[in-house]
Amino acid sequence: MGEGKVTVIVDRRESGSNVLRWLRELVNVEMRSLDAGDYVVSARIGIERKSVDDFLQSIVDRRLIRQMRELSELYERPVLILEGRDLFSRRLIHPNAIRGALASLIADMGVSVVSTEDEEDSARLIAALARREQVEERREVAFRAKPRRPEVHELQRFVVEGLPGVSCVLAGRLLKRFGTVEGIVLASEKELMEVPGIGRKKARAIREVLSSPYAPEQDG
Repeated sequence: MGEGKVTVIVDRRESGSNVLRWLRELVNVEMRSLDAGDYVVSARIGIERKSVDDFLQSIVDRRLIRQMRELSELYERPVLILEGRDLFSRRLIHPNAIRGALASLIADMGVSVVSTEDEEDSARLIAALARREQVEERREVAFRAKPRRPEVHELQRFVVEGLPGVSCVLAGRLLKRFGTVEGIVLASEKELMEVPGIGRKKARAIREVLSSPYAPEQDG
C-alpha cells in the first residue's frame, strides 16, 4: 500500500514496467498521459527513465535531446534515471559520444542524471524523491502540459482585436464580412462602415493604422 499522501504520477506508457509494480508497493500511483517524462513527483520535478540500451539507442536516433529538452522546458528540476550497468562497454556507440550526450544534458539543460541498478532500485529512488518533495518540502504533485498552440481562427481574432475600437464582437463581424484578415486590411473606409458597429470615426482610425507608414520615433 502507498505511504500516506505521497503520490507519484506515472505516464500510461509505463503501465507494463516492473518499476510501476514496485512503486505500487511504496507510494500511491496516479496514471496519466504525460506530455514529457515518465514520472512526476512534484510540480518542479519530472523524471525520464531509460534503460542503458534505450539510452544508447536514443542517442543514435536523436530522441534523447528532444525528449530531455521537452522535459526541461516543463519542469524546473528535470531528472534522467539511467537504469542498468555497462554503459560504456556496449559496442553500439563510441564512449566519447556517450560522454558528449551526458555533458549536454547536464551543462545545457540542467538535467540531473542518476544511475540505478535495476527497476526496483529506480522505483525506490522515485519514491524517495516523492517523499522528499511532498512530505519534507511540502510541495504539491502536479504534472505540466505543453502550451496549446492557438487555432488559426483564434490568431485571426487576436490580430483584428488589436485594431482601434475593435472588440471581440466587432472582430468576429469584420472577419465574417471580409473573410480574411487580408480582406480587412484591403477594405476601404466606406466598406468598413458597412459593418454594424463601425462608424466613420472608427473606420477612419482603423484605416489610419493599416495604411500609415511605420514610424516608431513618433510614438514617444
